Amino acid sequence: MDQARYDRGLKMRRQVLGDAYVDRALGDVDDFNRDFQRVITECAWGETWGDDTLKPRERSILVLGMIGALGKMHEFEIHVRGAIRNGLTPNELRAALTQIAISCGFPAALECFRVARKVLGEVKNS
Repeated sequence: MDQARYDRGLKMRRQVLGDAYVDRALGDVDDFNRDFQRVITECAWGETWGDDTLKPRERSILVLGMIGALGKMHEFEIHVRGAIRNGLTPNELRAALTQIAISCGFPAALECFRVARKVLGEVKNS
């Protein structure tokens, strides 16, 4: 393990997903998923998200498009929250979801809109 990359990844993961989410994910670590959580933190968050070539808000837009295309709504919801933390406005989020409709199809975009509306409502009421 590259400790510096892991530490950078943990910091970025917390910045985007929030402490509560990361604490839950790492609190559920056991012998079965320990290495997987390390790889996610070190590679996905430390290496990829930690590369400052793209800003976090740009990465959020990309991730929303890709996860929306895959139809992984649990992860999509988590990353809608992250995109808001990374500075996306509701109007920018709407534009990204419309792009998902054109590029990935309306059924995928409809589900993305449902999830995003839920998150925006929760954020507005908190």
